[in-house]
Amino acid sequence: MGKNIHPNVFKISAKDRVSRLEQMPKLIWFTGLSGSGKSTIANGVEARLFEMGYATYLLDGDNVRTGLNKDLGFSNEGRIENIRRIGEVAKLMLDAGLVVITSFISPFVKERKMVAELIGEEKFIEVFVDCPLEICEKRDVKGLYQKAREGIIKNFTGIDSPYEVPNNPEVHIHSDTEELEVSISRVIKAVGPRLKINS
Repeated sequence: MGKNIHPNVFKISAKDRVSRLEQMPKLIWFTGLSGSGKSTIANGVEARLFEMGYATYLLDGDNVRTGLNKDLGFSNEGRIENIRRIGEVAKLMLDAGLVVITSFISPFVKERKMVAELIGEEKFIEVFVDCPLEICEKRDVKGLYQKAREGIIKNFTGIDSPYEVPNNPEVHIHSDTEELEVSISRVIKAVGPRLKINS
């Protein structure tokens, strides 16, 4: 921290916001290959939580890349910084009392762990959307895998950049064999009790 930076002590605390919103702030972190279905499932989870009365916010890879992180590339260093910034934004949103849902490839175990440690591991809920690479390629609505195969896109996860599978995700979804509504319900069942103040 710079020597001229002095954090303020605010009158409204995180505990005050929890009391006002009547929910425990958590970060539901969806990870998986491009085309695995994580954004679709994350979107469905947010919609279900919102209907249940929770105050939520969804951060998605493409949206963040067109704004906050538009200056970053897709090298390993760029990917790491992308996740670090998302972690910092999520931390602020959690302090505001929100239930934050994120959908990012986030290919490296170390960086996902970094986010968990940054916000507090008790607030971090990892959801692994598992799907075989060949299925993800068939679903390639954006044409990204084809461009990666042709060498137009470099450092594409699953092609010429690795994806590190989560060691012990809270929820493990097999999106190639599981119906969307089943996946959404499984996530809600896993995280729902942890969003209640008295849980």
